[in-house]
Amino acid sequence: MRNFCRTAGAVAALLLAIPAAAQQTPSGDTTFEMYELANGLRVILAPDRASTSVAVNVWYDVGSRHERPGRSGFGHLFEHLMFQGSENVARGEHMQFVERAGGSMNASITEDRTNYFQTVPPNRYNLALWLESDRMRSLQITEENMKREVEVVKEERRLRIDNAPYGTSQLQAFYYAPYDATTCFPYGHSVIGSMEDLDAAEVRDVQQFFDTYYAPNNATLTVVGDFDPAEARGFVEEYFGGIPRAAEAEPVQCTEPFSHLPTRQTVTDGNAQLPAFFASYGAVPAGHADSYALSLLGSILGVGESSRLHQRLVRQEQAALAVQASPALRRGPGIFMVFAIANQGVGVERLDQLLGEEIERVRTGGVTADELEKAKNRYRANAVLGRQTTMGRAEALQWHNHFLGDPGAIQTEMERHMAVSAVDIRRVANQYLTPQNRAVILTQPATAATQE
Repeated sequence: MRNFCRTAGAVAALLLAIPAAAQQTPSGDTTFEMYELANGLRVILAPDRASTSVAVNVWYDVGSRHERPGRSGFGHLFEHLMFQGSENVARGEHMQFVERAGGSMNASITEDRTNYFQTVPPNRYNLALWLESDRMRSLQITEENMKREVEVVKEERRLRIDNAPYGTSQLQAFYYAPYDATTCFPYGHSVIGSMEDLDAAEVRDVQQFFDTYYAPNNATLTVVGDFDPAEARGFVEEYFGGIPRAAEAEPVQCTEPFSHLPTRQTVTDGNAQLPAFFASYGAVPAGHADSYALSLLGSILGVGESSRLHQRLVRQEQAALAVQASPALRRGPGIFMVFAIANQGVGVERLDQLLGEEIERVRTGGVTADELEKAKNRYRANAVLGRQTTMGRAEALQWHNHFLGDPGAIQTEMERHMAVSAVDIRRVANQYLTPQNRAVILTQPATAATQE
């Protein structure tokens, strides 16, 4: 609800096969049960009687990649519409009910999924389940609600993109430049959508989108925390069991997304005070064998003050104010992005040169054992710390289920990262981080004449 795109938000922050039968699966310190209702709703129950809360978390298999040309922004619009009332819950009451019960809630959307989540006291998790079921069953889609939320989304776009420094460049770097929208529209347009498409939205189209994607057979419900599994099964069946299954959605089509690379363009930004450089390299989906090495390579290159790019561009050369490198891995083809904001008096071509030199150092000389170990330790710490809360564990189970097809991969993902070698790092750098496989965005502050 307040975070329309995780990957895009990370850049802005620089200035972040299922069996029907139930099974018990150990995942590190998380034991979960997974089963499926007759209507297709997938359910993951992870009881932890030592917890002091319960997380109720629903992921829908719908994001901006499911939108069609002329209807961009529908996924993001629904992230807002889902709080506008249902058969038994008036507009705004979902949030009120959760907060009055002593809980918290929110929602977010990315290219690949939309999630709705709440953390509540153990004696009120049935309330959260009922609230989620009511809007899945009977969301109130009206002309009034739609028009009001379209204006809210448009204002959000103005605030976060159109009037924000590097906002337009950010969209170019994440979507429009690296992906060929003629062959891969799912990732060749932004999550937040265009003003024109939002203005053209009609109630019948919005209702069809809901009927297609907001159905039990297109969702996974995860419950984590202090609850009795038998009781939870009863609540889930009572609240969700009668919601009808929808027809299966058409599969997403994305072919040859990076065949147009390399490409280079300049963006004039009236909100930026300093030049900036973006490079997006065509990469692989989450879970691909090379994704683990790319993840650690991003950490070595551009995470923290000891990273190679920070040391060279910020500390030694004093050419950049900030720098970052990281993969944005998706269910479909992902990208690896490098980003830097220039210091006063430094041009973007200088940033391009220095970034290229540091990437070439990895391509020719690899990385040290200490660098790789530090990157692995950072990944391990982040993974462990991220699962300290019930919501953190719920999100981790959902992510592994959605992107890797198995919530049990929550355990093996750690092993896969730890198995990456320095040889793997150098190999993926040579395979993906090449000048022929990138889209470059050069951001220039507007001149006084342009601003006039």
